[in-house]
Amino acid sequence: MTVLDRLTYAGNLANPRVVASHPRFTFIRGDICDAELVGAVARDHDIVVNFAAETHVDRSIAGASDFVAANVAGVQVLLQACLDAGVRRVVQVSTDEVYGSVARGSWSEDAPLAPNSPYAAAKAGGDLMARSYFRTHGLDVVVTRCVNNYGPYQFPEKVIPLFATNLLDGLAIPLYGDGGNVRGWIHVDDHCRGIQLALERGQRGGIYHIGGDVELTNIQLTQALLDCCGASWDVVTRVEDRKGHDRRYSLDDSALRALGYAPRTPFPEGLRATVRWYRDNRSWWEPLKLPSREPGLRACASHGRARPGPAGRRAHETQAVPPHLS
Repeated sequence: MTVLDRLTYAGNLANPRVVASHPRFTFIRGDICDAELVGAVARDHDIVVNFAAETHVDRSIAGASDFVAANVAGVQVLLQACLDAGVRRVVQVSTDEVYGSVARGSWSEDAPLAPNSPYAAAKAGGDLMARSYFRTHGLDVVVTRCVNNYGPYQFPEKVIPLFATNLLDGLAIPLYGDGGNVRGWIHVDDHCRGIQLALERGQRGGIYHIGGDVELTNIQLTQALLDCCGASWDVVTRVEDRKGHDRRYSLDDSALRALGYAPRTPFPEGLRATVRWYRDNRSWWEPLKLPSREPGLRACASHGRARPGPAGRRAHETQAVPPHLS
């Protein structure tokens, strides 16, 4: 297995340490937009799963160019490399946000795309690029779209690790608007199982939704985290709502469930385990919460999407994982 990752601000070589010593694991520091590098890497593989993306909505509002580069142009570079290399199957990992907000019911895979943030628009662009390579070139591409992820190793700008680490340090937590925005939640392990199933059993050119076992308002999520940390609402600070904040996302994942998918981690159990992980791994997250190098960018409560695997952009070097990570 080869991992290609640019190691942006959210990348961390400590993350793959559990597999770094495996003889079949290779790490390459690189950019999905580097056509020469991506082409060289693709030639040695028959399956490619694209987790690479800029993902934080607040950052996309502050500046969209990196999102367009990674999530649209980078996808095209990768797809072309896979086509040229004769890759057997490509999985494009995407998001429920491409559909925009839904007041009632749940989006099916054939729902029209109506993204409302620069992040969501860029992800939709990458999905459409994947569709075009399937329809035009016959490249075997499967697209997965998932609800909000949580779990260990999630960068602490996302709502669950942000709130958990703040609460562990006795700090206030910021809640957007009235807190009524609704999101589905899935443990990252279940997301990975869904991706694996779509990879192995999905139809050529298919789109598959990956859902969890719960939908919560941000108020309900906040209460669950307060309960996990033994804190009260006194530490919650209301902040101005985010621009263009979608009210509700919801996915119908019956197509993937028909292939045998079901989430295994109940949300209350998974959330408690996640908070324990952050409690027990301060050395991982404390350096990441130093003052931002981008003044004015708020890491507030919206929703989080843990990347199930490393992803990245601009490549400058190829390197092995340092021995101390094994």
